[in-house]
This record gives sequence, C-alpha cells and structure tokens, in this order.
Amino acid sequence: MFKKKDKKKWSIKKKIIVSVASFFSVCLLTFLFLFYGPWDGFRNLWITSAMTTMSHQYLATWFYSDSYIQKVLASNTVTEVDENTDTSAIKFRKYTTAIYKNEYDKEVLTKDPGNDLYKVINVSGNGYKGFLVAIYDPSRIHIATTAYLNVRGESILTVSERENAIIAMNGGGFYDPNWNGNGATPHGTVIKDGQIVSTYTRANVGGGFIGFDKENKLVLGRFSAQEALNMGIRDAVEFGPFLMINGKRSFVRGNGGWGIAPRTAIAQRQDGIVLFLVINGRLASSIGADMIDLCDVLENYGAYNAANLDGGSSSELVINQQIVNTPVAGGSNGLRDMPTFWIVK
Repeated sequence: MFKKKDKKKWSIKKKIIVSVASFFSVCLLTFLFLFYGPWDGFRNLWITSAMTTMSHQYLATWFYSDSYIQKVLASNTVTEVDENTDTSAIKFRKYTTAIYKNEYDKEVLTKDPGNDLYKVINVSGNGYKGFLVAIYDPSRIHIATTAYLNVRGESILTVSERENAIIAMNGGGFYDPNWNGNGATPHGTVIKDGQIVSTYTRANVGGGFIGFDKENKLVLGRFSAQEALNMGIRDAVEFGPFLMINGKRSFVRGNGGWGIAPRTAIAQRQDGIVLFLVINGRLASSIGADMIDLCDVLENYGAYNAANLDGGSSSELVINQQIVNTPVAGGSNGLRDMPTFWIVK
C-alpha cells in the first residue's frame, strides 16, 4: 500500500520535473534561435533598440561584441536628404471649400467645432499607437526651456503651467552622463525668441537645426548658430535625424538604426499647418515606432518638412495641463526632467 503511494507521488514529481525541464529547454532554444540563429531581424531590432535607449545599452553589450554591434548599426541607418528647407514652398492659406487630397488631409483640415487652434488625431499602425496634433497657427509655437538651464531640467507639466501653454511636447536631446543626467544641458544650440540661450556639443544623431523663422516656417538645415540667427530663426533646437526635406523622404536602411521605441517628431505641411507627433512605446498596447513608421505617418498627413525629436523616455505630450500620451520615464507621472520643449501658447 505504501509502495503504491510512493510510486504515485514519484510519478507526479517526475511529470512536474519533465514539464519544467521541457519548458526551460524550449525557452533556451528560442533564446538561442532569436539571438544567435540564422534570422537577423530580431537581432537587428534588439541591438538598435538597446543602443538608442542610452540607459539600457547593456541589453546589447551583454550578448554581442562591440564589433558585431557596430556592424548591425552600420546596416541600419538613415540617409538624410542633402538639402536645406526651401521656405518659399510653404504658403499659408485658408480653406473655404471642402476639397481634400485624401482621408488624412480631411482629418487635418476638418477642425473640431469651436477650436481653430489645434486638433488631436489618434494614429496607429503595426505595433504602435499615438497622437498627432495639427496646429493651425504656427506663430504661437515657441521653444520653452527649464528655468535652470545647465543646472537641472524641469517636468513638462511645470514648464507648461509656467508658460501658460495650451500644448507642450518634448524637444531636443540632452547631455546624459552615465544615463543618469538631470536634464540640465541640451545637446546643440538652443535659440529662444531670437536669442541663443544654450550651446553644447551636439550628439551624433544626424539632423541639425530644427526651428521656426520669423515667418513661422519650419526650417531644417545644417548651419552655424550665427547663420541661423542671420536667417531669422526665432526658436530652434538641434537634433535629428531629418525625416523629410522639401517633400523628399530620407532613405531608411533597415530600421534606421533607432530600433522601436516611443517617438516624438515635428513637421510642417505646405499649407503651413504644423504637426506634433508623439508615439507611445514600451507598452503592451503600443511597442513603439521606428523611423519608417514616423515617415509613413507624417507623409500620410501631408508633411513637407519633418524631423525626429528626442524619443524613448523623453516622449511626452501635454494639452491643457493634462498628460495625453503614456510616458515611460518612471518618475512622477512617468515624466522626465528635460531642458527643452515645444509649446503652443
């Protein structure tokens, strides 16, 4: 009698051990296939996503050599259009008749009742969801900064409230030593109200100046800070890569080298309407977007000039003092202290 019970217990234990061993074997084989198997799609996505998060590069360096990581990054790049913005192509106009190029054009041009300043449009694609804000009066778009430049950054909610901003979105990147920076020092030159307020060596992220001139036209180009001022640039940051210049898309090889993550971008249509784009990422409901996704969304909605802004944990959108997207920085309300913001007053 006791022997039968012992045998039965051992049989159950054996089944559990075999099941657990089988599970871990499958996991190990899956891991080896994805990370070291013949298909490189997952590896490319894993490496590029990790290397552009800045704070999680160890997720790539743990598994791959530096030479292999550099090889992957070299095969996933963005080749920008070698031009500066032709601002003469931007012609502001008011629409008095309902003539639309396509469904996306209709979404942008059909204003919400009683709101002539902006419209929020939900966007989605393969693995991502986000928000596109059409801003009808670009003269009200400005750069805002932390009140403590080069000392510490501030939350987008703090800046938005102080500036009495209707809309606020994160701007350029910033110096982040050991991925533990406090958002104090922006990368590149920052121009605010026609004055240079900060200069620091720009990160190697492509692009260049992203700013509005005195005619409220979005200007993208590579020039010095003084040249930017001479051109009449009133508000600008330096970042990138540029996604579209003069209606021409950048050539994205692979996933562009930026992987999939939360994203922020800014663009302007030929009719002068400005587009703010923020894509959620690192969520079950929205993994994130790559550079091709950004180009696709912005092109659909009529962008003529467009640029990528700081993404990842920095992607944030606030409207009327309310957080619209789902930031993933992990701080208060998921927000991150940063130095620069695009705001609509």
